[in-house]
Amino acid sequence: METRPIRDAAELEQVIEWAAAEGWNPGLDDAAAFLAADPDGFFVTLVDGQPVAAVSVVNHDPRHAFLGLYICHPDWRGRGVGMATWTAGLAHAGDRSVGLDGVPAQEANYRASGFKRVGASLRHEGRLEGRASGAVRAAVPADDAALLALDAQANGQGRVAFMTAWLRDAGGTRDSRVLERGGEIAGFATWRACQNGTKIGPVIAPDSAAALELIRDIALLRPEGPLVIDLPEANTQLRRALEAEGFTVPFSTARMYRGAVPATQPSLQAIATMELG
Repeated sequence: METRPIRDAAELEQVIEWAAAEGWNPGLDDAAAFLAADPDGFFVTLVDGQPVAAVSVVNHDPRHAFLGLYICHPDWRGRGVGMATWTAGLAHAGDRSVGLDGVPAQEANYRASGFKRVGASLRHEGRLEGRASGAVRAAVPADDAALLALDAQANGQGRVAFMTAWLRDAGGTRDSRVLERGGEIAGFATWRACQNGTKIGPVIAPDSAAALELIRDIALLRPEGPLVIDLPEANTQLRRALEAEGFTVPFSTARMYRGAVPATQPSLQAIATMELG
């Protein structure tokens, strides 16, 4: 048995295919942007040369990391392979605090590794009438500095490598929209095409009305399939607004941290991904 870093986007794509088989509904072009966040932060365990388990522990900045894509092939569960992969991944974080979005059924196992629950992430899925806004436009590279600053403030940590890649137009499968108020950038949202519908995240906005303005703009661009938005449990205003529009909550995850918890702000309307935070 060998655990080593994932070498390239093609190898990571295989792990993302496992996630799709588990019903996680990943984006169609996640691999390259994920790897850009931390090229050394994705791990695979092989038995007799065949990949059987994986995990990601992405170091976003000198103080914060995020764990995701923790998955073991069903034939190898309960045989210690997953734990070996987990241990190797966590070592990559060093002394950084580490966050994760875990299924509640595994919460006790995560606690055994020093993680504490600090809230939840709630998946909202549904359809929304699209509506154009004169205050919303396509993001352009010149916006990067402002958008990175908004993201860092909302999340309580810098995610420069990840967000620089995440904001880019991915050939029609991922793009970002910017909200302006008073001639200044007030918020933004990124959408990505998934196996089922369109996920929107992050959504960074000063209030729930501004968040809905961004989401409705994307709904107009992405009318096919459901919209999928992962909201922090504490964001009751946007949750209620979406649920009033018929959005359902098919599942939730426990947001947990080992170490210091980033000081997120109310402008974090929706998270970027359950894999990278």
